[in-house]
Amino acid sequence: MAADSILTTVRQYLEFDPTDKVTLEPIKRGASGRTIVRVKTEEYEPFIGIHWTDERADNDFYPPVSHFLEKAGIHVPSIMYENLKWRVALVEDLGDEDLLALKGTPWETREPYYRSAFEQLDKLFYCRAGKTVEFNPPFDTAMYRWEQEYFFEHLMEELLRMHARELREAPEFEALAERLGGVSKHLVHRDFQSQNFLLRDEQAYWIDFQGMRRGRQEYDLASLIHDPYLDHSEEERERLMDLWEDVAEDRPAESMFRDCAIQRLMQAMGAFGNIIVNRGDDWYRQHVSAGARQLAAVVKGTEFEELLAPVLEKAAAFPA
Repeated sequence: MAADSILTTVRQYLEFDPTDKVTLEPIKRGASGRTIVRVKTEEYEPFIGIHWTDERADNDFYPPVSHFLEKAGIHVPSIMYENLKWRVALVEDLGDEDLLALKGTPWETREPYYRSAFEQLDKLFYCRAGKTVEFNPPFDTAMYRWEQEYFFEHLMEELLRMHARELREAPEFEALAERLGGVSKHLVHRDFQSQNFLLRDEQAYWIDFQGMRRGRQEYDLASLIHDPYLDHSEEERERLMDLWEDVAEDRPAESMFRDCAIQRLMQAMGAFGNIIVNRGDDWYRQHVSAGARQLAAVVKGTEFEELLAPVLEKAAAFPA
């Protein structure tokens, strides 16, 4: 169904006859529940076809958010054509190299792309969307509690086979959600991690931004600095924070950044558990231990260290 919808939309866009050859090459990226293919023809340069279902409500936000970001000067793949009735968008092909592909390369190679991502994040902070642009519901206390539940259910109970009742009822996590949910004025990508930046000409192009909503900028910043896929060392994290300070001419308050990092890492690890157990995608197994290391570094010396210690110890030993 998805391939048929994309193929029909491609033929409409290119005004192709049924006999004209069109090749759809699947692209496996992330776990957003969308079908993404590379479209190849004999006459035109390749481009990307995206189809989504109504299984996840945020996927319907992809086209309007894309147009908003492009107008705001954020680097995103341009939409060439869209068929909203069939939930299909045809977009610019920026290639396959993402920030994750540079893992382990020298800092001098990676720095321009981090700088590009940070410059755009700083620009997003000042963007003001008109009332005609619709986004997902903003982060609030209930949303943060939902993310925590994602961790309790999918990582602790389903993946690690641990009891989560004590942590569910711990007032420390409820207080964390309340602190973060107090303000949500600024737009955030919501999944600001290495797989969601395609690289071209020393610029980082954002993808998978359909979950954009209002929240705290520090959430996005923590998502990249404490990205489990890249598993930055303490030295690398400090280098990234220095780069952010150079770009934004400011450094986030340590307590708020820490809170956002805890929250984000819990969400990410909950997602790993859900994808591994319920979708059967074992590629994510290799990142569970890295997520545990990152979260352990963040909670060290806080009220969360003792609470999370048994969970993170077991997660750190999870077999890849």
